[in-house]
Amino acid sequence: MTDSLTATRRFYDTIAKDYEAHFGDTLAGRPLDRAQLTAFAELTGEGTVADLGCGPGRITAYLASLGLSVYGLDLSESMLAIARREHPGLRFEQGSMTRLDLADGDLAGAVCWYSTIHTPDEELPALFAELYRALAPGAPLLLGFQSGEEPLRLDRPWGHPVALDFRRRTPERMTRLLERAGFALLWRTQRAQDTDRGETAPQAFVAARRPARPGLGEHRDAARPCGPAEQDSADG
Repeated sequence: MTDSLTATRRFYDTIAKDYEAHFGDTLAGRPLDRAQLTAFAELTGEGTVADLGCGPGRITAYLASLGLSVYGLDLSESMLAIARREHPGLRFEQGSMTRLDLADGDLAGAVCWYSTIHTPDEELPALFAELYRALAPGAPLLLGFQSGEEPLRLDRPWGHPVALDFRRRTPERMTRLLERAGFALLWRTQRAQDTDRGETAPQAFVAARRPARPGLGEHRDAARPCGPAEQDSADG
């Protein structure tokens, strides 16, 4: 397990109970957020959908309420314990979205709802290559993340002796990385931050699809690390 994965797992294992108590229903009062998930669900065909980085399982449960056959995956066993307690009828597994225990093309869809925000920049191409591999041709992928350029360092949340970086990225940059991995853009959008609910940055959503036929939007060089000049170009 990489240092970033170890740090992320330790952070959420430590704060899981406080996180659950503090954030409640994150979709309530956010119609645009719900609309992203609803549109994603309508584009998803028959088969299994993965909520990658599911945390306490709220998005997993919402996707299930839309009629999807969905399971949640997370690094943090403490978060998964909450998810299993709150949503006993759903399946939750421990693991990393960077190395999915799935055959090629197993998934009918995947959601990364604020779970790519802890992935270092240099690891995003390999992550998107892995998601592309696991998705069936034509299957959609939905990302939710905080928009911006500068990361947020969260230190000692609720007094716990842990810290973690929350990486903010623009929708345009994430689109370029997805297209480099072979995905075809479906839509991207951004909404203003909800300061009344403690948001400190605009919120972005990007949906893409693994093309149904080879050659439609496929570049497939995502797993190859960028050189310095290419990285500058990718970052805009």
